Amino acid sequence: MKKIVVWSLIASLAGFLFGFDTVVISGADKKLQSLWNSSDAFHGTVVMGMALWGTVFGAIFGGIPTNKIGRKNTLLWIGILFFISAIGSAFANDPIVFAVFRFIGGLGVGASTIAAPAYISEIAPAKDRGKLVAFYQFNIVLGILIAFLSNYLLRNTGENSWRWMMGVQAIPSFIYTLFIFMIPKSPRWLLSKSRNEEARSVLQRMYPGDDVEKLISEIHLDNNSVTANENIFMKKYRTPLILAFLIAFFNQLSGINAFLYYSPRIFQEAGLGESTALLSSIGIGVVNLIFTLIGVFLIDKLGRKVLMYIGSIGYIISLSLVAMAFFLHWQGMAVPIFLFLFIASHAIGQGAVIWVFISEIFPNHLRASGQAFGSTTHWILAAIIPSLIPFLFSTIGPGVVFLFFAIMMVFQLLFVAVLMPETKGISLEELSKKLIKKENYDYSN
Repeated sequence: MKKIVVWSLIASLAGFLFGFDTVVISGADKKLQSLWNSSDAFHGTVVMGMALWGTVFGAIFGGIPTNKIGRKNTLLWIGILFFISAIGSAFANDPIVFAVFRFIGGLGVGASTIAAPAYISEIAPAKDRGKLVAFYQFNIVLGILIAFLSNYLLRNTGENSWRWMMGVQAIPSFIYTLFIFMIPKSPRWLLSKSRNEEARSVLQRMYPGDDVEKLISEIHLDNNSVTANENIFMKKYRTPLILAFLIAFFNQLSGINAFLYYSPRIFQEAGLGESTALLSSIGIGVVNLIFTLIGVFLIDKLGRKVLMYIGSIGYIISLSLVAMAFFLHWQGMAVPIFLFLFIASHAIGQGAVIWVFISEIFPNHLRASGQAFGSTTHWILAAIIPSLIPFLFSTIGPGVVFLFFAIMMVFQLLFVAVLMPETKGISLEELSKKLIKKENYDYSN
C-alpha cells in the first residue's frame, strides 16, 4: 500500500502544476494590461484567457495520448509542456507571444485532468480510491496557495516582477518531470493493450502476497464484455455521460475559476489596496488548502454525495452574501470573509469530488475518453467565464455576476439530490456494471 500512496502522490503533482499555472497569472493581471495597454476585451480573452483555451484543447485531445501511449508517458509530456510554458511566458515581449506560451501551459493543465486521475484511480484499491485520487485536488490547491504566496513575495522585484512570477514555475515543472520516471505504468492500461506480463509484474509490486490472478481475471472480464468500436456516446453509457457533464457544468457555474483568476481584482473592487488584495489572496489559498485536506479525509468516510451537499449549501450562502456586499457597497473585510466561506465550500465539495467522481464512473476501456469529455466540459466553461469577467464587472457589475452564480448553485443542489449516485467503496468494475445498467442502480445510496 505504501508504494501505491507514493506513486499516487507523484502522479498527483501534475495537479500542483495545474493549480500554480492557473493562478500565477493573477499576480501579473493588471501589470500586463497596463504594460501592453490592452482593452478589457483583449486582455480578458487573449492575455488572460488563452491558457484556458489551451486547457480546452488539452482536455479535448488529452484522451488520445492517455489511451495510445499510456497514462505515465502522458504525465511525462505534461511536465515538459509546463516547463516550456513557464520559460516562454517569462521571456515574452508582446501579448501574442505571451498568449502562445500560456496556451502551451494550458495544454498541460487540460491533459493532466485526464491522465492523473485516470492513473491514480486505476492503481488505487476501492476503499482508498477517493482519498488517493483526491491527492490530485489537494495538489491543485497547494499549487494555488504557493502561486499566491510566490506572487506576493515577488511583487516588489521591479517593473518586470511579472516575469519572475511567470518563470518560477519552471522549477517545480522540472522536478515533477524527473519524478514521473519513478512510477510504473497503469496495470489496467497495460491489460487493455494485452501487455499481460508487464501488468502482472506491476500488480505483484502493488499487492505482494495477494491473489493477483483473480484481479487480472476480473479486469479481463470487464474488458472482454465490450464490443468493438465502442464510445462514450453510445446509449448504454448515457448515465455516466450525463453525470460527468453535469458535475463539470456546475463546477464552473459556481464561478470558481473566475474568482481564482481575478481574486486580487475582485478584492480591489471591494475597496482593498493592491498589497492587501494580494495578501487576502494568500488567505484564500490557505483556506482552500485546509478545507481540501478535510475533504480528502472525509471523501471515503462520508462519501461523495454528502460532501457535495455540504459544498452546495455553502456555495449558496457565501455567493449570496458576496452579491449582497457588492449591491449594498459593504467595504473593508466583508467581501474577503464571504469569499473565504465560498472557497471553503468549494474545497470540501466540488473541489474534493469532481476529479474523483469522473474518474470512477466510466468503464476501464472508456475511462480516458470519459475523463476527456468531463474535462472538456469543465474547461470550455472555464475558458468562457473568466474571459468575460473584466467586461461583466465593468458593465453589469460584480453583484449581478455573483448573484447568478448563487442561483446556479441551487440547481447544483437539486442535481446532487436527484441524480448523483454514491460511488464510495465500490470497485471500478462493479461501478461500470451498475451505472451502465441504470435500472439496477439505487440512486438513494
